[in-house]
Amino acid sequence: MNFPFFVARRYLFSKKSHNAINVISAISVAGIAFATTALVCTLSVFNGFHDLIGSLYTTFDPQLAVTPAKGKFIEAPDEATAKVKADGDVAVVTQCLEDQALVLFSGQPLVVTLKGVDDSFDECTDIRNILYGNGSYLLHAADVDYGIPGIGLAYQFGGTDYGSLTICAPRKGERINMANPSDNFNAEQLVSPGVIFDVHQRKYDENYILSSLAFAQKLFEQPGKITSIELKLREGANETRVKERLRAALGPNYAVLDRMEQQQEVFGIMNIEKTIAYLFLTFILLVACFNIVGSISMLIIDKRDDVGTLRNLGVDERRIVRIFLFEGRLISAMGAVIGVSVGLLLCWIQQEFGVISLGNGGENFIVQAYPVSIHVTDILLVFATVLVVGFASVWYPVRYLSKRLL
Repeated sequence: MNFPFFVARRYLFSKKSHNAINVISAISVAGIAFATTALVCTLSVFNGFHDLIGSLYTTFDPQLAVTPAKGKFIEAPDEATAKVKADGDVAVVTQCLEDQALVLFSGQPLVVTLKGVDDSFDECTDIRNILYGNGSYLLHAADVDYGIPGIGLAYQFGGTDYGSLTICAPRKGERINMANPSDNFNAEQLVSPGVIFDVHQRKYDENYILSSLAFAQKLFEQPGKITSIELKLREGANETRVKERLRAALGPNYAVLDRMEQQQEVFGIMNIEKTIAYLFLTFILLVACFNIVGSISMLIIDKRDDVGTLRNLGVDERRIVRIFLFEGRLISAMGAVIGVSVGLLLCWIQQEFGVISLGNGGENFIVQAYPVSIHVTDILLVFATVLVVGFASVWYPVRYLSKRLL
């Protein structure tokens, strides 16, 4: 057995001649454990919100989306669509045309995002699972075009069954006629199918209207053009591999985006917040580690006689210093193990019983309790952070105090 480690372990668990040293050592372990628990719980809550928001977007966003790297439109059908459909792991391909339009409802203009989709959109996404109302999912029938708004827009239109809407878009390549601006807009009618969708995201619920691809192409005067190709993969397909394969096949003129990349702004902000929380709690952990310095300094004073005995037995200065370094590292390791264990226990309790609720526990939230998701990578990161910070914080003080006091 490593001799300095053996002696440090005996010092840690043996009763000291001054009881204050035991108390300070216990406080050091408790401080590190508390900071570690806070790191585990905080990162797990951020993961929980990340997974929750990701699950909401999956009902509307496709697994993968192909968009032009430059410009806005893709010619359809084109070589890109054929290559996407040729991939064996692609189960459903949907063509979409998305742009802003103007809705005239009761004389009040309202800017919305019109998303025209083809008939396979409901197979590509889980849109049917978030529909509400007495009607049914319809985009077109005979000569009638239907529009399915988000729940926020529907409230502005007067409810689920809003009747019909006049939706407008500027004509291509025409200068505005100031005498009669309406001449420069295409105007079409959308009829309510009696249903609305609720993604629980303001971006969609308060801005989007779904309609048929043919309607959008006619309104925006973009015949045969789309803005994206949306994909659903076969069950069991590796999303990362398919994404890389499609990027290689389509070349630099197209971007292949997964759900995280489609909502890069939202998830990017969440990752920044998580990183800031991690750095802030790591600083608190560093402060807690300075308790170890006090414990080690008192231990060095208490064990002066033992050090003299060890010197007489032939133990060199380097090994004596390592004894107290190991003492500090053992305190850090104990705090890390206890903190991670307590943090995992608290996260499990929150997952199972929802002890800490959101707000007043009412029905104003999608979930009633703080969501928690434990990621192994985060647990390993926390454990490594505690050990590195703990080990680094005692290295110089122990060497300095050993030279001064011994």
